[in-house]
Amino acid sequence: MTLDFGTSGPTARGRHRTPPAVGRKGSCGPTSTGVAGGPGGYHRGMPELKERVPAVEGWFTTGDRPALLGSRCTACGTYFFPRESGFCRNPACTGREFDEVELSRRGRIWSFTDNRFKPPPPYVSPDPFVPYTIAAVELATERIVVLGQLVEGVDPSTLRAGTEVELVLGTLYSDDEREYLVWKWQPVDTGERGR
Repeated sequence: MTLDFGTSGPTARGRHRTPPAVGRKGSCGPTSTGVAGGPGGYHRGMPELKERVPAVEGWFTTGDRPALLGSRCTACGTYFFPRESGFCRNPACTGREFDEVELSRRGRIWSFTDNRFKPPPPYVSPDPFVPYTIAAVELATERIVVLGQLVEGVDPSTLRAGTEVELVLGTLYSDDEREYLVWKWQPVDTGERGR
């Protein structure tokens, strides 16, 4: 028995039907209307291209060199993340004006832990839950500490306070149309890990 690759998807029919040519209804490539499996859609075997958007709008950039977006008090130079717009949180300053700045992409782990319990909503966890590592990272220039997940696959037993990390983007979750991004920390391979 073979599969029929008609516009309604593969079905067992006892015969083989060749997939239609690219650009026609039910084809393996895009055409005009964007309906999956029909005109403008993609054959079920093709990966879908989802729009990549920040899970939290305005907290980081999404270009080739992503960066956290913070603010710097124009009166005292203190940095903040997330951005501040009301008043300077430095107790020695009365400033109320801020510049938006891209924060350092690199820093050093100040503290870390592995999370083995599923966070409550509104956090979106995979099902089944997969443990992950969280790190408090002191940014290189600003000297402020920012929390974030480490990229998948980092063994927490190989980390040490002082390990250098770099900001990258990773997927928090996705739906049918979008992939929602967050910042994550990735250890910088300097040959010092595991010492």
